[in-house]
Amino acid sequence: MSAQRFRPAWAEIDLEALRHNVGVVSAVVSGLPICAVVKADGYGHGSVAVGRAALEAGATSLAVALVEEGIVLREAGIEAPILLLSEPPRSAAGAVVASGLTPTLYTEDGIEAFASAARVAGVTLGVQLKVDTGMHRVGADPVIAVALARRIHDDPVLDLEAVWTHFAVADDSSRREVTDGQRRRFDDACVAIEKAGVPVLLRHAANAAGTLYEAAWYDLVRPGLAIYGYEPDPTGPIHDLRPVLSLKAEVTLAKELEAGERVSYGLRYELAERSVIATVPLGYADGVPRRLFEVGGEVLVGGLRRPIAGTVTMDQILVDCGPAAQVAPGDEVVLLGVQGRERITADEWARRLGTISYEILCGIGARVPREYLG
Repeated sequence: MSAQRFRPAWAEIDLEALRHNVGVVSAVVSGLPICAVVKADGYGHGSVAVGRAALEAGATSLAVALVEEGIVLREAGIEAPILLLSEPPRSAAGAVVASGLTPTLYTEDGIEAFASAARVAGVTLGVQLKVDTGMHRVGADPVIAVALARRIHDDPVLDLEAVWTHFAVADDSSRREVTDGQRRRFDDACVAIEKAGVPVLLRHAANAAGTLYEAAWYDLVRPGLAIYGYEPDPTGPIHDLRPVLSLKAEVTLAKELEAGERVSYGLRYELAERSVIATVPLGYADGVPRRLFEVGGEVLVGGLRRPIAGTVTMDQILVDCGPAAQVAPGDEVVLLGVQGRERITADEWARRLGTISYEILCGIGARVPREYLG
């Protein structure tokens, strides 16, 4: 049974927009298989709902960061292949095998642990090998990768399904030479693995940013940000994306204050003239960055942009709706999304705050209910 909802604040998740975005990516990559990345609870959108929608739209598999995230999808009844994007801890090997997840491996210890778990379970476990071609976060050095691939191939309980890598600057077309270098190192590693007698049946490298670079598509692409409606590089070929998430609330209190009054913590916002101030029940505990006031953050009320008035607090913000504004409790407020002819996006917040849209989307807190459309 779902918990009752009393606070008038929510995030709308447009699943039809997500299906549309998967279709856009599919068209860009000429119908190559798509592994939809739904880690971090589907970038804050809800991994189960967006995972199902992505599969309905033609994705052939899903990817997550954590074993726990994969188990959530399995417990929801999702049967499609689920790739773990980093090598799980040895202690998780049994749970990975039992849940039918596909681990990424890149160490001897990891290979040993998952082979052992597969033997105990009496199954053959599909695994993927990640090669570090230059990002230096996780993955095996290209030279070591050859021996690891041979080790996986020679173990009868392991099946090497794919070899893959991850690009560090694929979202920056001005640094294409860096991505070219990573691609060449990946190609060389795959050739060396095959020369060692291990067939490389599937190769992949392209996240959403990588889909901008046809030479990096290989046999499968792994879009994340793009399926949620945001372009990793506005100069690239992925257009007509639709933001999936809108963040909304209702006014809970409206009051008219005199010019010179100051509001919110620190009393840092002074009214230049008599104005209507609206209280909106979302704050930094919900993912509205505390600095948003300092950088000129706005919301939509009555189809108009209105400034956040003073410091964002944990549970609420104040909005300056202007002199004699016709604003009352129950009126809709849009923090992210569309109202009338105006639109505020996660990209706008990110530009103001000096961050990226990924952080904005993933930061919307779990206590904000998600309402699914489509």
